[in-house]
Amino acid sequence: METFTNQSSLFHVAEISISYSSKIKNSERIKVDNSKEVFKIFSEGWDHHKIDLFEQFKILLLTKSNRVIGLFEASSGGVSGCLVDPKIIFATAVKACASSIILAHNHPSGNLKPSQADISITKKLKEGGKLLDIEILDHLIVTSEGYYSFADDGMLP
Repeated sequence: METFTNQSSLFHVAEISISYSSKIKNSERIKVDNSKEVFKIFSEGWDHHKIDLFEQFKILLLTKSNRVIGLFEASSGGVSGCLVDPKIIFATAVKACASSIILAHNHPSGNLKPSQADISITKKLKEGGKLLDIEILDHLIVTSEGYYSFADDGMLP
């Protein structure tokens, strides 16, 4: 930690480092081409004891060629929603050097219809991604019985 002085005060600044490492070759990564494949990956990564209990928000991090870098749980919340912080979403994507991401969250109610809040956060993240050159390819709503794809339904802004 570095210490700086400023006329009449002394303050500390934490040193921040960013690193990412992977032992998986790009050619060995799973490639996704459609929402059905994406749903399968999210479904396998979801705790099925929680999917009908409370809402979670996850992202799938992808390379330029749509190969999966990883799956990250960005938020976990209550029965009717969870807080989605764009800073956490994009910090994770930048740290992993992702070229694009796919968003997903569950609806414990089993309703696959996107809410106004779902549409709003998708639009907000899509706009934020443009600034960082990180494309939002899709947003899935996941339930224990199926999924809804914003991209498949032409709802991706």
